[in-house]
Amino acid sequence: MGISTLADGLARRAERVSGTLSEAFFEPVIRIGVTGLARAGKTVFITSLVANLLERGRMPGLVAASEGRITAAFLQPQPDDTVPRFDFESHLAALTAPTPHWPDSTRAISELRLSLRVRPAGLLAGITGPRTVHIDIVDYPGEWLLDLALMDKTYADWSAATLTTMHSRDIAAPYLADAGASDADAAWEEPQIRALADTFTVYLNAARQRGLSGIAPGRFLLPGEMAGSPALTFAPIAKPDRPGRRSLWREMERRFEAYKSQVVAPFFRDHFSRIDRQIVLVDALEAIHAGPPAVADLQDTMTEILSAFRPGRNAFLTRLLMGRRVEKILFAATKADHLHHTQHPRLTAFMEALTADARARADFQGAQTASIALASLRATVEETREHQGAPLDCVRGTLLTSDGSRGKEAAFHPGDLPDSPASLIAAARHGHEAWLDQDYRIMKFAPATLHLKPGMGPPHIRLDRAAQFLIGDRL
Repeated sequence: MGISTLADGLARRAERVSGTLSEAFFEPVIRIGVTGLARAGKTVFITSLVANLLERGRMPGLVAASEGRITAAFLQPQPDDTVPRFDFESHLAALTAPTPHWPDSTRAISELRLSLRVRPAGLLAGITGPRTVHIDIVDYPGEWLLDLALMDKTYADWSAATLTTMHSRDIAAPYLADAGASDADAAWEEPQIRALADTFTVYLNAARQRGLSGIAPGRFLLPGEMAGSPALTFAPIAKPDRPGRRSLWREMERRFEAYKSQVVAPFFRDHFSRIDRQIVLVDALEAIHAGPPAVADLQDTMTEILSAFRPGRNAFLTRLLMGRRVEKILFAATKADHLHHTQHPRLTAFMEALTADARARADFQGAQTASIALASLRATVEETREHQGAPLDCVRGTLLTSDGSRGKEAAFHPGDLPDSPASLIAAARHGHEAWLDQDYRIMKFAPATLHLKPGMGPPHIRLDRAAQFLIGDRL
C-alpha cells in the first residue's frame, strides 16, 4: 500500500468520524441513495418525494407528518460542491405544467438536500425543542451500481461470463462475428479496438431496449464526458493460450483494469460508501411484459445489486466501507398505477420473489430490507367495466405515443398477475421464451394534469409508506 493511499484512507476515516460526531450532537443527516435501472422512474420519484415532503397533505403513512411533528421543510444547498444539484424545480414544473410531460431521465449523479424541522415524540417532547434533520438525496444510474460486481473480477473472468451470456442472445450476433474474426494474440491497433467497443455498445443498448437488466459496464450506456476514452473503449474477447505483451488481449485487459480503478472505484469511494439508506426502483411490469427471459435477467440483476450491500462477500467493498454499512434497503416496483389496486399485493409479492434467493443467501450484517409496489406520481384512475358479461378492473389515463407526445385517453386492463409469483419465476428460470397461460401487456401513460391545492403534494401510491421505511425512524 502506497503512502498516498494510506494517507487518503486515514483522512477519509477522520472525516467520517468528525461527520458522525457532528451529526450525533447537532443536526443529524440521513443520506439516501436513489437508484434504479433504465426507465424505472428515479427522477419522478425524487421530484414527487421532495414535493410531498414540502407539502405533506398526502403523506399520512409518514408518522411524523400525520402526527403534525414536522413543522417546516425547506431546500438547502447540497453539502457536496462538486456534485451537480438535482434540478427539482425544473422537474416539478414539467409534471405540473398545463400540458404536463415526464422529465428527462437520470444520466449522471446529482444531489439535493431537504431539511425538516421536527418536534420530538414521546417523553422528549416536553424536554427538548424542535430539531433540524437533513435529508441528502443522491440520485445515480442503476447501471453504475452493477459495475461493483466487476471490482472482484479479472478481465478473463468477465470476458468468459459475458461471451457465454451473449451466445444465447440473437442480438449479440454482430458483435460475436466481429470478435470471432479478431486475433486476440496479434498486435492491436486503435481503430480495431474502437470498432469492437462500438459494436459491443450497440449490443448493450439493444439488450436494454429488449427489457434486459444485467447490462455492464454501465458507463458504456451513459459515458458522459468520458465518451471515447481508453477506459471506456474495450470489449470481451476469448483469451488465447499465451497472450503476448503487445497483443490485443493484453491491451483490452489493461483498459478493463483502468475502467475499474479510474471510473468505478472513485464513484463508490466518494458517493456510495457514504449512503445510509437505499431505495432501488424497478420497472417490474416492463420485465413481465417483455417475457420470461427478461424476468430471469432481472432476477440475476437483483442478485448483483444485492451483492453491493454485502461487504462481507465483496473484498473491494469491505476495504472501502471500513465497517460502515447501509442500514435499510427498499426494493420498489414502480408504476403501480398501471394496475388496479387489487393487483398491487401480487406486484409486491413478485418483487419479494425476485430478491428472495439472494436475500436468503446474503448476510446483510444487520441491514433491514423490504419490498413495496408504488407509483411516485399517479397518472391513472381506476374504473370497472363489463367485459363478456363479467366485471373487469381497469385503469384509465392519457396514452403516451411512440414519439413521446400525448395521445387519446383510454381504459386498459393489462392482464391479471398470478396469485403466487412462483409461476412467473419458474417459467423464467426454465428458459421459456413466452408465458404459457397469459399475455401480459403494458401501456405507457402521460402524466395527468394536476390541480394541486395548498398543502397538497402530487398524487401518488404508497410514496408515504416508502418515506416511512426510509426515514421514519429518524424523525
